[in-house]
Amino acid sequence: MGPYIKTYMKNVDNAIADEGTDFEALKREQLVQIGFVQHERFVHLLVTVMVCILLFIGMCVFFLSQMKAFLIVDGLLLILSLCYLLYYFFIENATQRMYRQYDLISRKTEPDNATVDSIYNNIPD
Repeated sequence: MGPYIKTYMKNVDNAIADEGTDFEALKREQLVQIGFVQHERFVHLLVTVMVCILLFIGMCVFFLSQMKAFLIVDGLLLILSLCYLLYYFFIENATQRMYRQYDLISRKTEPDNATVDSIYNNIPD
């Protein structure tokens, strides 16, 4: 899903820069895509937490039993946990960037709306 999200966000950036874009349609599509990415983020949060819990349990079993087999399992779970954490970090940042894109699209669809401008201008980058 990572390459899909990167490509989608790049296409949205290009569409925002193009004044001929139908910003109302882009705004609707952005909300749909944000929903997809939020779902992906939630699923990966659950999986990441579960793998970290398994890692913790495996470490407890290793320290209590001193079985070398659990050390191998713990090493694999540690690598898996790190990979999931990195991917979750990417998904979280992508979601935040998509929110900022949505704010930019909202500014294009409602240029005279002071509320949209004040909200967007008070958001840190």
